[in-house]
Amino acid sequence: MSKGQPTINDVARVAGVSKKTVSRVINASPLLRTDTRDKVARVIAELGYVPNPQARALALRRNFLIGLLHDNPNAQTVLNVQEGILDVIRDMDFALVVRPVDRHSPTLVDDCRRFIERQRLFGVLFLPPISENDDLAQMCAQLGCGYVRMGSAQLDEPAHAVGSNDREAVAGAVDHLVAQGHRRIGLILGPVGFRSAHERATGFREAMARHGLAVPDELVTQGSYRFASGVAGAEALLDVADRPTAIFCSNDEMAAGALHTARTRGLQVPDDLSLIGFDDAPIAAHIWPPMTTVRWPIRPMARAAALKLIRPDIAGEEPSRFPADLVSRASVAQRAG
Repeated sequence: MSKGQPTINDVARVAGVSKKTVSRVINASPLLRTDTRDKVARVIAELGYVPNPQARALALRRNFLIGLLHDNPNAQTVLNVQEGILDVIRDMDFALVVRPVDRHSPTLVDDCRRFIERQRLFGVLFLPPISENDDLAQMCAQLGCGYVRMGSAQLDEPAHAVGSNDREAVAGAVDHLVAQGHRRIGLILGPVGFRSAHERATGFREAMARHGLAVPDELVTQGSYRFASGVAGAEALLDVADRPTAIFCSNDEMAAGALHTARTRGLQVPDDLSLIGFDDAPIAAHIWPPMTTVRWPIRPMARAAALKLIRPDIAGEEPSRFPADLVSRASVAQRAG
């Protein structure tokens, strides 16, 4: 045994394997048998060997950085994803780098490529809506950089995707409103071009059709996932002569805006108007009345994504589909009359 701290050579000698094999265990290479990996891991633990992150980065030609790339208008979503990733890497050598980008830029793919190359990222998590861009996935594959795409539907093969069941979850929210006697239900859409907005609107329309209920144009208004668009959307819906008795908002920020509009018009939620949001962001539980919403499992999705990036050898064992579920609070009531 060498004096001082144990080295990778000490681990290799005690485990009876090559230095290269030890390196593969440390770097989570899939090119090893399970028994070999377990034996080397035991020796590392017994000797108290601590790999040098700089040396590992040099050997891998990558830094131990996970990139989070996004163009998302909802700051809470980005924060929840960061927390999910940090849950995984908090006691590791990895660090998180967050990079906002412009999804409308004609140089989006080249900009992301330069960032990945400059930072020598170990892996990248793409948030919606840029996660829906297949060119970004192909670019990562060409660079040999691990990537995972988060979305409201399955966007890639399991090793490269985490997604939820937004369509079915929103259908369940509509079922809940219908069970409470609501028939004229308004819809505030998410941003144009977002897959999440499409999935949630489709789930809404499919559920309404299943119940034999119409979705007239005057009960659908465009939103942007921002509070102000919820205010404006609710104003438009409540200006309709035969106004809705309930509104489904495609995220909680807009639901909070709709609640604001109802209050300014002297309407009581839920007695005069029922509201449902989507995300289960903190604002949903903090406003009054607390908002019934669909919980989007952002943090568990982010944790799974981080594990898929850091441990590609077990990526197939991590879940890729995360069900969203309805959280019933106080903003929905039985339809009066």
